[in-house]
Amino acid sequence: MFADLGHFSKRSIKVTFVFLIYPALVLCYAGQAAFVSHHLGTSDDVAHLSESLPSIGLQHIFTVLSLFASLVGSQATITASFSIINQCQALGCFPRVKVIHTSDKIHGQVYIPDSNWILMVLSLAILIGFRDISALGNATGLAIICGMLVTTCLMSLVIALQWEKTLFLSAFFLLFFGSIEAVYLSSCFLNFFKGAWCLLVLSSIFMIIMISWHYGTVKKYKFDVENKVAVDWLTDLSPGLGVSRVPGIGFIYTDIVAGIPAFFSHFITNLPAFHEVLIFVSFKSVPVPHVSQNGRYLIGRIGHKEYKIYRCIVRYGYCDNVRDTDDFEDQIISSIGEFIAREDGDHETFTSPEGRMILLGSQVTEGNVLIAVPAGSEHCETAVSVADIETQRSPLLDPSPAASAKKKKVRFMLPPSSPKMNPSLRKELQELVDARESGTAYFIGQSHLTVRKGSNYMKQFLVMAYVFLDKNCREHPVALNIPHAALLEVGMVYTI
Repeated sequence: MFADLGHFSKRSIKVTFVFLIYPALVLCYAGQAAFVSHHLGTSDDVAHLSESLPSIGLQHIFTVLSLFASLVGSQATITASFSIINQCQALGCFPRVKVIHTSDKIHGQVYIPDSNWILMVLSLAILIGFRDISALGNATGLAIICGMLVTTCLMSLVIALQWEKTLFLSAFFLLFFGSIEAVYLSSCFLNFFKGAWCLLVLSSIFMIIMISWHYGTVKKYKFDVENKVAVDWLTDLSPGLGVSRVPGIGFIYTDIVAGIPAFFSHFITNLPAFHEVLIFVSFKSVPVPHVSQNGRYLIGRIGHKEYKIYRCIVRYGYCDNVRDTDDFEDQIISSIGEFIAREDGDHETFTSPEGRMILLGSQVTEGNVLIAVPAGSEHCETAVSVADIETQRSPLLDPSPAASAKKKKVRFMLPPSSPKMNPSLRKELQELVDARESGTAYFIGQSHLTVRKGSNYMKQFLVMAYVFLDKNCREHPVALNIPHAALLEVGMVYTI
């Protein structure tokens, strides 16, 4: 349960362990020890627990209690699996799967349907395959002791790095508890061919999946970084070169945080047109459970103001769900409006085409940001300029009415006129609102990995495994909840 505290609080777990679980374990083990000490040599090592039960008709009650205990244990395993898979997915170590948040108030409560079905199939397969409780016990024992040994190793790192204790104390903790657990681990390996091998097979399969996915993800990112296009290439494009700007906003989702992704330059080369407002969006995981709204968005400008090209870096923790809100683009546009207002008050100049990134949300520029109001509100009727926040098909795509997605009941309006707002600032905010009203399109690179000739067999195997996983897991548009009517995927061949 400590894998994700979204289901239970720290206090509830501590109280339960101290006043219920620990006393129950002490009484159980003390009773078994007393029974074995009075019946030396007459009780089987496996059956002494059942033989120690009172023979006054309480066996059925303990059977029911054992069933309830099994239910609680299996539910804890399922819940921990959901939380760990969700965290591994956020860190880029597991294929994309569907994550459902089961609570609006407790963010950590998640449900993964694919994982639930896989756990059910594996449980039935192991039960039908073994048909022996002793074999299951051997596999369970090896799993428990391996988990304890891994926890001890990680705890020693926490003592040295997180708690900043001495290296001697960390090493003493590792050697003391690790040596005891190593003895138990060696005894569990004696039953390797009696059912414990199943655990290593399953662990190896999941390890290969995680290593292959992480390897392919890292290689794709390195390819994007090495083949990115300089910002000057995009800002130098002009109508005189046959490139036109169309109304609307284009969201370009990319993994790189500097330069122009290769797939977008490939798109411009074949279709020389892009939107009047471009926003390059990148998602970056940080090693914390959650990122607050005040520290989530980093906004910057690419080129001069007349280009209207921005970059947004969205930071999220390993317990956060990427793009899990319906008003995700609205939040980015609102952050860009705040960035424009804050940049207008900062007279510092930058010679770099990328400019600088500003963390939005920590400060508020009162009166100079876009105002979001519910659609149909009386404030919308008196607004200076209002844009319906709706996701519709871009002019670059088919403009059929059926392509429009469901309208979101939110509107943006400019703040009232005031002497503090410069005309240039108001004009730039108005252009942003008008572009949002014209429509939105989403660009994503669709990669196709191939192995370079002469690569070793291990590299070929990892790439092939990644390609197989990438084709059978959730695709980017589904994972990001992007409306298909306004989505454009650009294919690229990655030779690794």
